[in-house]
Amino acid sequence: MIKITFPDKSVREYPKGITGIDIAQSLSSQLARDVLSITVNNQLWDVTRPINNDASIKLHKWDDEEGKHAFWHSSAHLLAETLETIYPGTKFGIGPAIENGFYYDIDTGDNVVIKESDLPEIEKKMLELARTKNDFIREEVSKANALKYFTQKNDEYKIELINDLEDGTITLYKQGNFTDLCRGPHLPNTSPIKAIKLLSVAGAYWRGDEKRKQLTRIYGISFPKQKMLDEYLILLEEAKKRDHRKIGKELELFTFSQKVGQGLPLWLPKGAALRERLENFLKKVQRDHDYQQVITPHIGQKELYVTSGHYAKYGQDSFQPISTPAEGEEFLLKPMNCPHHCEIYKSKPRSYKDLPIRLAEFGTVYRYEQSGELHGLTRVRGFTQDDAHLFCRNDQLKDEFKKVIDIVLYIFRTLDFKDFTIQISLRDKENHEKYIGSEENWEKAESAIIEACAEKELETVIEYGEAAFYGPKLDFMVRDAIGRKWQLGTIQVDYNLPERFDLEYMGSDNQKHRPVMIHRAPFGSMERFVAVLIEHTAGKFPLWLTPEQAVILPISEKYNDYAKKVLKLLNNYDIRAVLDDRNEKIGKKIRDNELKRIPYLLIVGEKEMELQHIAVRKQGEGDKGSMKIEEFANFVNSEVDEILKSSI
Repeated sequence: MIKITFPDKSVREYPKGITGIDIAQSLSSQLARDVLSITVNNQLWDVTRPINNDASIKLHKWDDEEGKHAFWHSSAHLLAETLETIYPGTKFGIGPAIENGFYYDIDTGDNVVIKESDLPEIEKKMLELARTKNDFIREEVSKANALKYFTQKNDEYKIELINDLEDGTITLYKQGNFTDLCRGPHLPNTSPIKAIKLLSVAGAYWRGDEKRKQLTRIYGISFPKQKMLDEYLILLEEAKKRDHRKIGKELELFTFSQKVGQGLPLWLPKGAALRERLENFLKKVQRDHDYQQVITPHIGQKELYVTSGHYAKYGQDSFQPISTPAEGEEFLLKPMNCPHHCEIYKSKPRSYKDLPIRLAEFGTVYRYEQSGELHGLTRVRGFTQDDAHLFCRNDQLKDEFKKVIDIVLYIFRTLDFKDFTIQISLRDKENHEKYIGSEENWEKAESAIIEACAEKELETVIEYGEAAFYGPKLDFMVRDAIGRKWQLGTIQVDYNLPERFDLEYMGSDNQKHRPVMIHRAPFGSMERFVAVLIEHTAGKFPLWLTPEQAVILPISEKYNDYAKKVLKLLNNYDIRAVLDDRNEKIGKKIRDNELKRIPYLLIVGEKEMELQHIAVRKQGEGDKGSMKIEEFANFVNSEVDEILKSSI
């Protein structure tokens, strides 16, 4: 017998070799029907895999991310089986589950091109194969046997993947007539996959290398019920309407130019004004919390990023060094602001009385994202981080960390982000090679974050393997108005960069000590944050933030002079208003400006001119009656003040 510990810490005894699905059956026949995967001692397993030793477990259903992962991973294998059936000789790259669905990268050879129009036929065959209820069978194999199998299939992509694996860690999965190299986990069989939609076909370089062959990537999503797929497709249509690239163009917020370069956004006047208001809002919050604003260059000597560790980690995937006429002198476009801030800290001697020092900068950084991964403002090559680095003593660390949490939560309240998850991102439990710094420093940093969150009584989830290479972090994962998840704010504890840059302060004991560093970016980056904000609000920004708060619409040309007077008075009251004096009918002007998502439409005609009033119409709510200009201005300003004040 073995002991199985459940999430509620209860313990039950089962025969050795029991499977997750058998455990589920012992609890409830409904649970056995619903269970999709199982976590065994922090590792995700198939529910059909035997458990031979004492273990802590957690069973996962569809509502759990781990359950969806197994479902969508199995769907990727079902897609591969289908493609091999329809297009014999297809070679396969990788086919993972992703946040919403799955994809598979394939090579169909030079004579077969899969198009969007082919997807319905592939979907139909996938559903046909799913109904055969083929088991997913896991097999541990030697490296030699794995290589032999895929050599016989002439699949160079799988052979390359196997060559990177250690003998004794390799598993194959088989369902029906299809066998794939895979770690799993998978569903017990194909039958739970009841609804499938293949979403798109794209190109993807093998292993993300632009010098390698471009494969065909097919994206899809699947569900255990057709109703779920129908609801998802409705959300997908809503997401298309909210696409920040589409709305950004309509509202004239930003643009891109091939001549300027891929992934390098150009902010148009209205977008620049919106972004400036966001920056000023955060600058005021930072002033209230004793941050000091700094400015650093867009480039730095290569040696700076060698010292920080960024060059070793990201140098090969970054913009290449800039050589100067001086022999051996090389610069890099700045990939991070933190090395520059370390040098500002180091610019003069520091005392324990000086700490904490909080340096803030809206600093633009550059990273060479591959062209296939660029996407509007959410994935760019040049972006501005709302960066700050706090240098503090060990005894100040938790309080400083908690104050940063307060700032992030304040920003989310102000911008009406109500649905979010707070994730403690720690090191991978097994593989520590990808991180820099001592075990002692990592343990101190991870403990500080966990304790600070406990003291703030925050509901958090812990994710192993999600830490930055130099330290653990707290990530804020926001769900937008249609349920999509985005990572926005982040706070990181770092004992390593102060060590690498030899940062010091003189302690009260007259000895030199090492400060601790906190990295924080509540928005994350201005580009990504604005993109998420556009899609969250569908371009209907909060009144305090929107580029244009009101538009004045004269009924005819003879009221244009009065409309200009209204515009001037509103500008004097700091109301952001514009004038639409086109020679068009008032109905068309109203429709056109509602499409521009301007909150208030101010209509002026003979009656308004006589009374020195404006007729007020609010976006989405209709007529609000006639008001004096001053009355409307005070009304708008008080509404803005109330929004900002109520969030403090």
